[in-house]
This record gives sequence, structure tokens and C-alpha cells, in this order.
Amino acid sequence: MADPTLFEWAGGREAVGRMINAFYDRVEADALLSPFFPGGVTVQHREHVIDWWSEVFGGPPTYTAEHGGYEAMLSHHLNLGITAEQRFRFASLMSRAADDAGLPDDPEFRAALVGYLEWGTRLAMANSQPGAPVVEHAPVPRWGWGVAPPYQP
Repeated sequence: MADPTLFEWAGGREAVGRMINAFYDRVEADALLSPFFPGGVTVQHREHVIDWWSEVFGGPPTYTAEHGGYEAMLSHHLNLGITAEQRFRFASLMSRAADDAGLPDDPEFRAALVGYLEWGTRLAMANSQPGAPVVEHAPVPRWGWGVAPPYQP
């Protein structure tokens, strides 16, 4: 029997949506991150990010099929000049949003979630620097369990 995807373990698109919406609710109230979204975070943006995280965690490839895949996500981060403090705040707020959303809190799932947060936010920060050399074409990552698959007694 194969391990479930992170998407399945989290509870599917609805659960990912709760996390992303809780995250952006926190972002809108955060002095360090809210300037990236003057006027607030749109429903459309939230839906696109739900599609991204769903695909990354092993769900349907909607972001690739409907929103432009990796290249589109890259384009949204170019020249933003994300600082180390902003990167850390993003990762911290997303981790808290997972709690807000009631996502699984087992160590294996949270290790995978935080692993992707660290990898993704560090890549986004590097790609956001003016004149940064970027990988222009790549597939959307498909994140997995890593070294700690789900514990199933």
C-alpha cells in the first residue's frame, strides 16, 4: 500500500484552502508582509495559491494547467526584493496558519510542510532579488514525505 500524498494526508483542497486563507488573513494584518498586497489579498490570488500548494503537495496539476506552472509563479516573485526577515515571517505565518486551519499536527506531516516552506521561501527570496540569476523553466515541485513517511500504526 502506497503512502498517501501530503495533499491527501492534509485533507485535500478544502484543507489546503483553509490554510492559505488563514495565512493571507494573517498577512493582511502583518506590517512586514502586507505591503506586498496593497488593498489586501484578492480572492483570485488566494485561489491561485491554493492551486499551487495543492499541486506541490501531490494534488491535481491545476496550477500548471490553468495558471502557467512554475514560470508563472517565478514571474510573481521577480524583483520583489524579499528580505530575510520577510522570508522568515512568511514561513512562520504559514506554519501558524496550518494550526489555524486544523491541518494534521503529526511530526511527519509538519516536518514535510516546514521542509517545503524553508525550501520554497529561500528560493523565492533568492529569485526576488533584482538581477538575480534564475532558473527560468522548471516543473512545479512535487513535495513528498522525505525521510519521515506518515506514521500509520
